[in-house]
Amino acid sequence: MSKAAKRLGIHPMTLRQWALDGKIPFTWVGRERRFSSVDVENMKRGSDSSTSRPRRELLYVRVSGSSRQDSDSSLETQEAELRATSTGEIVKVVKDRGSGLKENRPGLNRVVAMVSDGTVTVVRVTHEDRLARFGVGWLKRLFAVYGVTVEVLHPKKPGSRDELLDDFVCLVTTFAGRLYGMRSAENRKRLLAESGQCDEGRAA
Repeated sequence: MSKAAKRLGIHPMTLRQWALDGKIPFTWVGRERRFSSVDVENMKRGSDSSTSRPRRELLYVRVSGSSRQDSDSSLETQEAELRATSTGEIVKVVKDRGSGLKENRPGLNRVVAMVSDGTVTVVRVTHEDRLARFGVGWLKRLFAVYGVTVEVLHPKKPGSRDELLDDFVCLVTTFAGRLYGMRSAENRKRLLAESGQCDEGRAA
């Protein structure tokens, strides 16, 4: 942390807060935070240009619930919380309905498109898992290539038991979802074969 902070020209405590806020990715090595030199350089370039580059925010909210009423309420709550803590121009509010395990989400695709075309400089979410259950670090690195940072309003406490439990639950959910999808596909093929809409070779 001290070397990364020196390269950025900031106090190590400031870098620690940036890490907690999700402004710069890091990994744990033992009990120490480690920062990629690529991420540090991207952050440095972003800091150098921050005075001439306006803060343009994209607010991303997502729900995975099946109840329309509950989903709308949750989306509104997330949006209100992000708007209340905004410190720049809100360019767009992107809403998604779908599992955070699903990579090809319409809303997430719009976020990536707006990041890549330079429309926004900051992507903000209430919680990290709103953006994705897995692979958030890769998204942050991708966004950083375009000079865009990800800000998490309520970052997780690293190394906590709750975080490990969340990861375990996500893994179980992923495999369960894939298994269910496989079974559903097999059932659809079987029903089609039994109904005579396709032959056995195609059903297989």
